[in-house]
Amino acid sequence: MPETQRTPAGAALTDLFMDLFRLHSRVLAAGDRLVAGLGLTSARWQVLGTIVAADRPQPVAWLARDMGGNRQNVQRIVNDLEQDGLVTFRPNPHHRRAQLVVLTEKGRQAYDTAMSLQAPWVNRLADGLRVEDIETTHRVMAALRRALEADGEAGDQA
Repeated sequence: MPETQRTPAGAALTDLFMDLFRLHSRVLAAGDRLVAGLGLTSARWQVLGTIVAADRPQPVAWLARDMGGNRQNVQRIVNDLEQDGLVTFRPNPHHRRAQLVVLTEKGRQAYDTAMSLQAPWVNRLADGLRVEDIETTHRVMAALRRALEADGEAGDQA
């Protein structure tokens, strides 16, 4: 089967995606090393951060949506966090079965400690990079995320 030709932008985006896959793997591995002493992984840390960033307690499905993740995977991580005393569940007045996930004091301390470790690490990574370049990259990634989300929603309606 002949390969469809990519436009120059499509070829450049393909190269970017390949580098993003490699970067993602390295960021997760580095994050795992950074917070291992706290009994966390990058995935657990990400869930804790999503809980902290929410303006109110949310059910797992909403956390997964905010993370762009799979509900079942987030549920497994939340269950592990609950077993370790980092989160707890509260009744949801709007839905009997979808309990709200709430950070415990132990969870808040773990998250705060992780963030105190993250600051010098991320500052070292950013050393030598221009803030303007980082902001441009962030805008491009956000635009791609929005396009993928819209593409996914359009595919759901097809």
